[in-house]
Amino acid sequence: MSTEQALRDRSESKCELCSATANLSVYEVPPSSKGGVDDSVLVCDTCKGQIENPATTDANHWRCLNDSMWSQVPAVQVIAWRMLNRLRSEGWPQDLLDMLYLDDETSLWAQATGEHLDDSEKVIHRDSNGTILEAGDNVVLTKDLDVKGVGFTAKRGTAVRGISLVQDNQEHIEGRVNGTRLVILTKFVKKS
Repeated sequence: MSTEQALRDRSESKCELCSATANLSVYEVPPSSKGGVDDSVLVCDTCKGQIENPATTDANHWRCLNDSMWSQVPAVQVIAWRMLNRLRSEGWPQDLLDMLYLDDETSLWAQATGEHLDDSEKVIHRDSNGTILEAGDNVVLTKDLDVKGVGFTAKRGTAVRGISLVQDNQEHIEGRVNGTRLVILTKFVKKS
């Protein structure tokens, strides 16, 4: 069974956030590594567009979270928590956030994007040129790096695809070079 069909069965072919029945599609909740049913929600075009583009957010549309935040599905809970945090300056979302309970694992997932933090609190990863790096970006090494414990040198110009960010250290990213997962200093990479 496809992911979309499994989500349609789970949600009774309704948007898992606002209950709309038209223009539904799968949305993988970042940072998603598997892209399966447990990491995804079925959403309408309106919800998906506003999730992906915060500038288009209509606070009144998200009053639907008053119901959907009680879902037993962790991926739905994560999206509800993130959208309520995005809208908390409206007043009413803060009341819902105060009532919303997430278990520890779901809470870590919800906070993983750092969207809930003020700009002064966010850990921002920048490459050697000052360009902001995001999880999943591709980078190129700007210097030969000796890899300790494995016995090879990662050469300048080597591409590192699909990096992940070290959440508590803005100077570190992780990526695979020659099949080995490495922690790399951001000052030795540039975004490609």
